[in-house]
Amino acid sequence: MAVFIDPNDTVLLLVDHQSGLFQTVKDISVHELRTNAAALATMAKIMDLPVITTASAPDGPNGPLMPEIARILPDATFVPRNGEVNAWDAPAFAAAVRATGRRTVLIAGVWTSVCVAFPALAAKAEGFTVYAIIDASGDVSTAASQVTVARLAQAGVIPTTTNSIVAEIQKTWNIPEAGDFAGIYAKTTPDYAAVIESHVAAGHAADAKA
Repeated sequence: MAVFIDPNDTVLLLVDHQSGLFQTVKDISVHELRTNAAALATMAKIMDLPVITTASAPDGPNGPLMPEIARILPDATFVPRNGEVNAWDAPAFAAAVRATGRRTVLIAGVWTSVCVAFPALAAKAEGFTVYAIIDASGDVSTAASQVTVARLAQAGVIPTTTNSIVAEIQKTWNIPEAGDFAGIYAKTTPDYAAVIESHVAAGHAADAKA
C-alpha cells in the first residue's frame, strides 16, 4: 500500500448526508459536519475526482441529501438503494465504485458507525485502500464514533480528517488551483482566513513601500 494518496487512483464516497439523520448527530456540530462534507466535495471538484453519493430512504424520515453536494457536484453519480443499510450491499453502488477503476476509497457519511463503517469494511475486505473521514461524518454519540474509529483502524481502514485529506490531495501550493484550496481551509478552519488576510495585507504593504 502506498504511504500517501494518489489522486489519480482515488474515488470519494459521500454516504447518507441527509437532513433527517443530521438531527441525530451528537458527536460533532451539524454546521462543522456540513462544512467539512462540502469541503470534500469542493476538493473533489477541483481535482476532478469521481464522486459517488447515495441516500437511505430519502423520501422517508432520513430526509434528502444536503443540497450543498448537488450544488457543488451536479454531475456526481447518485446511486439509489432499495432498503440496504450497508450501501455496499446495493449492487449498483459497489458496481459504481468498481467501475471507476480506482482502488483508493475516501468515505464520509452519517452515521459513522453504520453508513461509513459498513461500506468501508466491505471495501477493505475487497482489497481497496480505504480512508474514513471522521470529521465529515457524524454519529449519535461520541462513544459510538470512538468505538467505530477503533473498529475501523483494527480492520485496516485508515481514520483521518478533512483538512488532512484535502492537504494530501493538494500536495503543493505551486498549482493554479492554490487559491481554491486556500478557500477550502478558510471555511473548514475559520481562523485560517485570518492568516490569509494578514498575508495579503502584508503583501500590499510591501508593495506600497516599494
